[in-house]
Amino acid sequence: MPPRVPRRLSRIGGDVSGFFGGERSAPRPKLCPACRTLVGASATRCHQCGASLTFSLAAASRSLEGLIPTTSPATYAILTLSCLLYGLSLLWTIRLGGLQGPGGGLFGLMNIGTIDGSVVQRLGASLPLAANLHEPWRFVMAIFLHGSLMHIIFNMWVLMDIGPHIEELYGSARYVFIYVVAGIGGYALSSFLGNFSVGGSGALLGLIGVLLAVTMGRRSAGMQMLRGQLIRWLIYIAVWGLVVHTTDNWAHLGGLATGFALGKMMVDRPPVTPEERSRAYVLGWAAGCVVAASFVVVAVRVLRGGG
Repeated sequence: MPPRVPRRLSRIGGDVSGFFGGERSAPRPKLCPACRTLVGASATRCHQCGASLTFSLAAASRSLEGLIPTTSPATYAILTLSCLLYGLSLLWTIRLGGLQGPGGGLFGLMNIGTIDGSVVQRLGASLPLAANLHEPWRFVMAIFLHGSLMHIIFNMWVLMDIGPHIEELYGSARYVFIYVVAGIGGYALSSFLGNFSVGGSGALLGLIGVLLAVTMGRRSAGMQMLRGQLIRWLIYIAVWGLVVHTTDNWAHLGGLATGFALGKMMVDRPPVTPEERSRAYVLGWAAGCVVAASFVVVAVRVLRGGG
């Protein structure tokens, strides 16, 4: 008989015995979801960091991590939300009969899968500042909306290229906070100048701004090389913005400046102490709740037929 079979039979026998009132094995110790310290089986609070073992932001975060990839979970969550929202807006555009085909020339490719303007407006596009202040959820929803197939492909390619590195550097919770706040900063400037805009490029420029802030003032060869690459990226993006007139350069600038400021304020490493982890979870959950609330507001308005 294989050695694993008796162990399995013994475990099953213990479970059956416990079901009928027999003795059960003693409960096992568990790990604190915040600091991963081993604590007693009956403990309700971690003796190391003081986190609640029954409910806390850390415990909820650990539970959610089991539903998404273990590497770069926040990046994949942003990718999924953006793609789902684009798919919804595309289906809505098709239903309205407003889907456009590719035009002539290279930039005609940007028309593939173009979303009807009324659709993105109802789903939360960023409008001039007066409208955004009246409906502040637009600052958030516009980050996850995209205007065409090529628009979302380019943005998600950049997201998957640099997002995982920043998420590893700062931790998932602070990364979500940076992405959302940088996106809001981009649309704050864009709407102030009266633009109608959608797309995650402001938030993505915020990620580049964070990396630029990290490399500033550091003289190691690796940091200098990274800084040079980032500056070349910014030059390419600026040239693209001048060539493609539909590009919202002000959202790019606002996101870049916001990300750079956050990069200067935050320590460029994952949180290590219990206090740092607690603050990081608060920031991440605050940003996540703002995003969730914005999605709920849009869903309610759409179901009620609101504009």
